[in-house]
Amino acid sequence: ICKGSLCAQHCLNNLLQGEYFSPVELSSIAEQLDEEERMRMAEGGVQTEEYRTFLQQPSGNMDDSGFFSIQVISNALGVWGLEIVLFNSREYQQLQIDPIHEKAFICNYKEHWFTVRKLGQQWFNLNSLLTGPELISDTYLALFLAQLQQEGKTLVMVHPHECHSDNAGKLSSAKCLCRLFHICDPGKPAGV
Repeated sequence: ICKGSLCAQHCLNNLLQGEYFSPVELSSIAEQLDEEERMRMAEGGVQTEEYRTFLQQPSGNMDDSGFFSIQVISNALGVWGLEIVLFNSREYQQLQIDPIHEKAFICNYKEHWFTVRKLGQQWFNLNSLLTGPELISDTYLALFLAQLQQEGKTLVMVHPHECHSDNAGKLSSAKCLCRLFHICDPGKPAGV
């Protein structure tokens, strides 16, 4: 069960199948995003009314309840060489993706994050509000994803940028994740 609104943490850790992210680490990512936003806003002038108004607003990347934004999730996944694509977006449609051939989706509804992930050859709903993982058949997957969208849930697909990097730290993480997801040869770009 989600404590507070730490569902983003649970969602990410369920996706990666391990305790890879803590609230402190996600808060650090959120603070970094906030600082980048402040710097961009300051480019228009620190004396402007728009900048002063911006500084008065709370963070859009996290709040006191433990909620984290999609940008925080995206940056956290980036450490692992993963990116997100909005389900049924133009980019998603251009990729001509059949959901059954993917490995994971992240869903959000009213600030609750959860993972739908393929483990081995089977799909599971890893929603932390459930008593345990819920099996989803290949046949039901497309209907389940469509139902989530009809209910107003935001749905993103998770997939690798590439499974290699010039950055030694990201290389080992990407290799590890490729093996974990069984999605690509760690020495080649994804999809090769």
